[in-house]
Amino acid sequence: MGRLVCKLRSWSLGAGRRVAVIAVGAGVATFGIHNIHQVVGITEGGAIGALLLAGHWFGIPASIAAPLVDIACYALAFRVLGGAFLGWSLVCSAIVSAFYSLWEHLPYMLPDLTAHPLTAAVLGGAFVGLGVGVIVRQGASSGGDDALALSIERLSGWRLSACYLISDVTVLFLSLSYIPLTRIAFSLVTVFISSALIEAVSSWGVEPQGEAGREAAVERS
Repeated sequence: MGRLVCKLRSWSLGAGRRVAVIAVGAGVATFGIHNIHQVVGITEGGAIGALLLAGHWFGIPASIAAPLVDIACYALAFRVLGGAFLGWSLVCSAIVSAFYSLWEHLPYMLPDLTAHPLTAAVLGGAFVGLGVGVIVRQGASSGGDDALALSIERLSGWRLSACYLISDVTVLFLSLSYIPLTRIAFSLVTVFISSALIEAVSSWGVEPQGEAGREAAVERS
């Protein structure tokens, strides 16, 4: 009985730490999206870009659209990556929605970078790349695009950054319906920076490659 209690206590502490780290990543990523991307009009690709697309054309708040978009990709992730990944991703999705709701009820916290789109693209990509990279490193996803990219990585064996670019470029093409071509060029800067950072942060210090390597890192942490 004592051994069981110790195991449960250890699992509880590990799960609590994992949730805390995921929350940090979610806070960083959503902060950048809300205070840079949505202000300047430089979109991300994937599900993040889809949220901005839905917000522009249909007026759907990100706090509502985020879980709806996620569901469309999680069915595939459940089959490919398993139930544990889906469970942690659902926890992360709830945290992401909570942060979006928080930011939407607060004034913008960064200077308006509309006149400096390249700076906005670089900073926005850095926020998203660092935040999502932390989440992916914990064996979860911040949204449907992460689940989709990780599923493609597992099925194809391609690099994670390349898997992100597939969905990113698709959404950026659709975003031409409301964003000028020059803005899309800056969005591509954001996409390349965020994709590279997600792969770098999620794989940092991990010798085994791909999703298996990240799972091993989570087990060790």
